[in-house]
Amino acid sequence: MKEQTESVRRKKGHISYAKWGYIFILPFFITFLIFQFIPLCSTIYYSFFEYFRSGLTIIGPKFIGLANYAKIFQTDLPKYFGNTLLLWFVGFVPQIIISVLLAAWFTNLRLNLKCQGFFKTVIYMPNLIMAAAFAMLFFQLFFDNGPVNASLMSMGLIKQPVRFLETVGGTRSLIALMNFLMWFGNTTILLMAAIMGIDTSLYEAAEIDGATSNQMFWRITMPLIKPIMAFVVVTSLIGGLQMFDVPQILTNGQGTPDRTSTTMVMYINNHMYSKNYGVAGAVSTILFIVCAVLCVIVYFCINDEREPRNTREKKAKKEKRRA
Repeated sequence: MKEQTESVRRKKGHISYAKWGYIFILPFFITFLIFQFIPLCSTIYYSFFEYFRSGLTIIGPKFIGLANYAKIFQTDLPKYFGNTLLLWFVGFVPQIIISVLLAAWFTNLRLNLKCQGFFKTVIYMPNLIMAAAFAMLFFQLFFDNGPVNASLMSMGLIKQPVRFLETVGGTRSLIALMNFLMWFGNTTILLMAAIMGIDTSLYEAAEIDGATSNQMFWRITMPLIKPIMAFVVVTSLIGGLQMFDVPQILTNGQGTPDRTSTTMVMYINNHMYSKNYGVAGAVSTILFIVCAVLCVIVYFCINDEREPRNTREKKAKKEKRRA
C-alpha cells in the first residue's frame, strides 16, 4: 500500500498544469484571430486592389499596387487627420488635468474628503452612457430651438439663438466636451489606483523634511504614476484616433461645417458606404500605422522603463534620508 501511495504521489508530481492555462486563454486567441487578425490582414490585402461597386456592378478586385494610397493623399486626408488629432487633444487636455486634480484630492489623507464613494460613482456614471445616446442628448440640448438657447434667451443674455452646430468652434467644442464628460471619470479612477499604490512612507519622510504639498505632488506622486499615465495617454490616443460615433451623430454624418468635424473613421465610413473597399482599406491601413507609431512614441516619452518602480522608490527613500 505504501509503495502504491508513493507511486501515485510521484505521478502527480509530474503532472503539468500549464496546459490548463493555455486552455483558458485559448478562447481569447481564437476570438482575436477570427474577428481581429484575419480582418486586419484582409484590410491590408485589399488596400492594394481596385475593388468597388458601381451600381449593381462590382469592379475588381484588380491589383493596382500603391495607387489607392497615392489617391487618398491627393484628397483631404491630411485635413481629416488634423481634425481627429485636434478633437482628441482639445478633449484630452482638460480631461487629464481635472482627473489628476480629483485623484490627488480623493487620495489626500490630509483632506480626508467625505462621501468619496458617492462622488466616485457620480463622476464615473457618464462613462456608462452610450456615446450615441450622449450625442443625441447634446444635439437636442444645443439645437437652435433647444433648451440651452431658450434658457439663455429667457435670461436676456442673448437676443437670437446661438447656432452652436453651424460654427466650427461650437461644433468642435461640443465634441470635445462630450469626450471629456464621458471619459474623465474612468481616468480619475485609474489615477487614484496609481496614487494609492505609492508607499506612504515616502510622503511621511518628505513631510518630516518640511516638503510642501506641491513639492510632494510634483517630486513624488507624478514621477511614480508615470506607468499608469502612459497607459491612460496611449489608450486615450487610440480611442481619439478611432473617434466616430459622437461627431457622426452630432453632425448627421456630414462633419459640418465644411467637414471641419470629419474624423478619419468617418472618412473610412464614407468609402465603405460607397462600397469602395480598396480606398477604405488604404485609409484604414494608414490609420493603423499612424496609431501604432504615435502610441509607441508617447509610451516611451512618458514611461521610463529603464528602472523598475521598486528601484525608483528605493532611490527616492535614500535621497530623503540623505537630505
